[in-house]
Amino acid sequence: MSGEFEAAGGIVTGGLIGRALEPRAGEHGGEAHGPGALCLNCGTALIGPNCHQCGQSGHVHRSLGAIGHEILHGVAHFEGKLWRTLPLLAWRPGELTRRYVEGERARFVSPMAIFLFSIFTMFAVFQIVGLQPPSDINTGLGTTEMIAEMRQEAVDRRADSIKERDERKADDPKRARYEKRIADAEATIRQLDSIPKSAINGRARVTHIQSGWYALDHGFEKWQKNPSLMLYKLQTSVYKFSWLLIPLSLPFVWLLFFWKRQYHLYDHTVFITYSIAFMSLLFIVITLASAIGVSEGWIVAASLILPPLHLLRQMQQAYSLRWLSATLRTIVMLFFITIIVSIFLTLLVVMGSLG
Repeated sequence: MSGEFEAAGGIVTGGLIGRALEPRAGEHGGEAHGPGALCLNCGTALIGPNCHQCGQSGHVHRSLGAIGHEILHGVAHFEGKLWRTLPLLAWRPGELTRRYVEGERARFVSPMAIFLFSIFTMFAVFQIVGLQPPSDINTGLGTTEMIAEMRQEAVDRRADSIKERDERKADDPKRARYEKRIADAEATIRQLDSIPKSAINGRARVTHIQSGWYALDHGFEKWQKNPSLMLYKLQTSVYKFSWLLIPLSLPFVWLLFFWKRQYHLYDHTVFITYSIAFMSLLFIVITLASAIGVSEGWIVAASLILPPLHLLRQMQQAYSLRWLSATLRTIVMLFFITIIVSIFLTLLVVMGSLG
């Protein structure tokens, strides 16, 4: 039950953070007031529902229910913008991207606001349905091949260190560094050779495998001692650092259009942010569909077909491309996405190991 409450809190938090970033232009501000009414914030005479000087609504609530009203607007309403944005994001994403870039922004939720809302909601839904890292990972090495591979790596590391040491003069202070690497490699080899054959296919464990970089070695040790905890931290890092996908994707999208001077980095950023937000919302729908028992075949088909089709449609509409041109760019972009995700996960693993 505590997990469900925590997940619900995540949804609320995502909505409120997104709401904090969302401009309030174009929203209803409350009832208009009669002549002579003053803004309660700055004292300016009101000529409409909102103060034209500071922007505050002329109608303010002063009740406990007003707090709930603010939360509901923050999470679900975005003062009506969300319900104008979602249909376009789902069916005409390129039109939404182009209209926002060209300046039609008061009607729609901004890319970053809906991105934050969708990311928080996605991970909250994952938690509600029980998508968590496994807690009983076997930390054993397992097979003879894996041990042999680790031993060979240690042998190669020792040989390289010996070569580097011998190429330096006797008074070179860097020789000590290579002496230490040689000693560490030999210790690893002895440790691997000492594993009983009867334990090789069981839960044999090897620790203190050294790379020569203390921070990275410490990270390896943490992964080896408690992989379940490290996987949980990795999941949390995905949740916290998902925004990195935007700058990581930007140069790849730019490569698809770098010779078209009418498109700027801002345009590509809006395209990327709306696209990631849709994919997060799609994952939410697929996860919920799986949880209520929708056929696995439909789930797999939706997961494989809808993302590239949506990307194709958004690219064709946003950049006013012919279908053939949009299709070719989409194929290239799908390849780029594998690179982007690999870089993203590598960064998270390295940050988790170092920190």
